[in-house]
Amino acid sequence: MVYLLMPGWVGSETVVPALLGLLLTLFFMRRYLKKLRVIEESARHAAEQGAMFSEGPQAQHPLIDESRCIGCGTCSTACPEGDVLGIIGGKAAIVKPYKCIGHGFCAEACPVGAITMTTASPRVNSQLPRLTPEYETNLPNLFIIGELGGLALIKNAVTQGRQVIDVVFERLQQRDLSRHPDAYDVVIVGAGPAGISASLRAIEQNLNYLTLEEGEIGGTVARYPRQKLVMTSPVDFPIYGRFNRVELSKEELVAFWSKVMHRADFKARTGEKVLGISLQEDGRYCVTSSKSSYKARSVILALGKSGTPTKLEVPGENLPKVMYRLIEVDHYRDSDILVVGGGDSAVEAAMGLAAKGNRVTISYRKTNFNRIKERNAQRIAEFLANGKLNALCNSRVLEIRHSSVLLEQEGTISEIPNHYVWIFAGGTPPYDFLKEIGVSIGTPEAVQPLSALTP
Repeated sequence: MVYLLMPGWVGSETVVPALLGLLLTLFFMRRYLKKLRVIEESARHAAEQGAMFSEGPQAQHPLIDESRCIGCGTCSTACPEGDVLGIIGGKAAIVKPYKCIGHGFCAEACPVGAITMTTASPRVNSQLPRLTPEYETNLPNLFIIGELGGLALIKNAVTQGRQVIDVVFERLQQRDLSRHPDAYDVVIVGAGPAGISASLRAIEQNLNYLTLEEGEIGGTVARYPRQKLVMTSPVDFPIYGRFNRVELSKEELVAFWSKVMHRADFKARTGEKVLGISLQEDGRYCVTSSKSSYKARSVILALGKSGTPTKLEVPGENLPKVMYRLIEVDHYRDSDILVVGGGDSAVEAAMGLAAKGNRVTISYRKTNFNRIKERNAQRIAEFLANGKLNALCNSRVLEIRHSSVLLEQEGTISEIPNHYVWIFAGGTPPYDFLKEIGVSIGTPEAVQPLSALTP
């Protein structure tokens, strides 16, 4: 035994490489563990930010099987929306659920199949309209497409717009088209991605159609932050064919829509809110808007799910910097921001924007924030105490200017610098409108799997 331990028993040509190998292994292992700690710390920080928002996923989203997850982080890097997913405790977790819009890239990228795409929560599904596989409601020839039907993503909306017009066309082919010569073949309500796609397909099918839009062409996408990626996979637009670009920004898509608007056969009327839809005895629909009424054999609702926001009706509210929905917190930094409102959405938006280094003021017409969740009440108190947020209670907006906002608080008028304004003053949810016109609401089957939308 003494002989075995004597120097020289093992040659240096064996010991040195072994020691070097061990040192290299320890070095890279240490770097790897340090990287994991940084990733987890980042994920936990993201989760803390995500907790500021009470909204969870509003459409399809990832379901993680922790028993299969190996914690490699491939899912988090595959997501084009950023830190929706993170690695916590060695397992993938949804850390910013409100940012998830259901791309499904995380599920595709997972090397062990630990992620599947599932529908929204039962609470969200209970508000969805009841639809057939053709997107038809319980009312004959009245269809719903896009976000309002429970599916996010522009690609899905475009596909649905094309598919539902084909259904309308096939049904018209089976009827006597001279029966209602004074009626449109189809009236499309909404000119976002789904409505534009349906309009273009109606042109292709030579249908007599009309598209009505309360706001501007492009819907919610037109109000997205600058340079935000709105499409992350190829999509087929009627007439124009396949967009093979893997990534498409808001500006590029809006430019395309501007091109569509200048078509002579694109029949869309903006600034015209639909107030009611009723089924007549002869089987036609009467669509009543803020400006006129129209007869139609079929109606397609492509309204989106955000509803109609309540406006302040003050000068300057039509400026492009004024928004009613916070799409993406991460796009705004080092800016002067005014948030108007005193509910959970307003408070959560204000805190989220303030956490990104913006100078945020929240204006509320009442004395205190007494109708928000306890969690938000505690957090906003901390933000105010730490000087991260400025609150102006008993205040109202008088005028929105290009670089400032004029406010009145208890008789005193002040002007504050401003880059962006968010208004959370409530609104009319689209589901209330659906109930008013007789559409059945509430069925978990309303949301279809992604595979059902393969063109």
